[in-house]
Amino acid sequence: MAVQPTAEDEVVRLCQELIRIDTSNPGDHSGPGERVAAEYVAEKLAEVGLEPRLLESHPKRASVVVRVEGEEPGREALLLHGHLDVVPAQKDDWTRDPFGGEIADGCVWGRGAVDMKDMDAMILAVVRQRLREGRRPKRDLVLAFTADEEAGGTWGAQWLVKEHPELFEGCTEAIGEVGGFSLTVPGERRMYLIETAEKGIAWMRLTAKGTAGHGSMVHPDNAVTALAAAVGRLGSHEFPIRLTDTVRAFLERACLAYGVEFDPERPERSLEKIGPLARMIGATLRNTLNPTRLDAGYKTNVIPQKATAEVDGRFLPGYEDEFFATVDELLGPDVERDFVYHDWALETAYEGALVTAMENALTSQDPGALPVPYCLSGGTDAKAFARLGMRCFGFAPLRLPPDLDFSGMFHGVDERVPVDGLRFGVRVLDHFLDHA
Repeated sequence: MAVQPTAEDEVVRLCQELIRIDTSNPGDHSGPGERVAAEYVAEKLAEVGLEPRLLESHPKRASVVVRVEGEEPGREALLLHGHLDVVPAQKDDWTRDPFGGEIADGCVWGRGAVDMKDMDAMILAVVRQRLREGRRPKRDLVLAFTADEEAGGTWGAQWLVKEHPELFEGCTEAIGEVGGFSLTVPGERRMYLIETAEKGIAWMRLTAKGTAGHGSMVHPDNAVTALAAAVGRLGSHEFPIRLTDTVRAFLERACLAYGVEFDPERPERSLEKIGPLARMIGATLRNTLNPTRLDAGYKTNVIPQKATAEVDGRFLPGYEDEFFATVDELLGPDVERDFVYHDWALETAYEGALVTAMENALTSQDPGALPVPYCLSGGTDAKAFARLGMRCFGFAPLRLPPDLDFSGMFHGVDERVPVDGLRFGVRVLDHFLDHA
């Protein structure tokens, strides 16, 4: 009888093969879509006796959902989710082919290696091994591999929640990206960041209107001038620090790990002590506004009738009203705003049996692990699934070398994930599913 491969045997190959399926998502349906990757995932699930559903929200834009029955019917279900799409990559900018899935320097290289085909591969590998061995989870698991997360999930998680909520019946908790990864702290110990909160998203289009005219004339009613002034006010504004429960808990535990005092009156000082994550965590101390696009006119000597800009705004849980009140005050009466994309902020308490299961799973493989909650400055598919009443966590466990700029891998050039990190992740997830 042939020896069945373990999750540790399979996870690297699964990650490589997923990376080699180009699922670049420019956000406008012009990319290759997720259909081929969804078919690959569905095939791997069917091989171990599951009956996955492949759902296409738009031509080539496909997601996969399947339920794994637990040993204790009637218990609340758990959702494990990962997205199949990736942001585009320019091959000439990379050291290695971004869709090659090569192994080099102890890492799997390619677009999606950390965002988030690594977690897709870990989920597949663990579930496949458990079902081959006849090991069912205690409660029902729902697995969702989604389209379109990199463009807000309109054709993926958001569509599934709106059109097929029955697929997630009974799910009260969920795990997905971005969390469970390690940060080395003094004493050669590792903190593992578990996401319990996400900032809200406000991608806004600003419009100023004026009177068209000749560029040589005195012209006080200039749309470009009005817009530029408003954009300048937004871009230079610094919001006050607002210490949410999640960020406070992270900073308190991080300061303890680094042996420095936490000053709740000046929390930004703590960031100087926490190394490469300072930029990522710093963005969760306050609301932010960043102008990203400008567009006006068609000829140098013609004053246009309209000028537009786009701004990336992010707001903390509990501070959405304050954020928009400030935006409108800064814009003034001459500039209108509407949304390119808008989604809410999330926060759940770092407590309960699921948190304990995550912590114990990490310490089972890394006895010195220091699990901590944190707030993500971006957004994930959790925003969609939380609308069904789920408590959502970022938990895609990876033990990382201390010199890897992990946060810089997201959407970055030369994205890669350590092979040992993938194998660590499947061991942690397997333990977690025994106790979740």
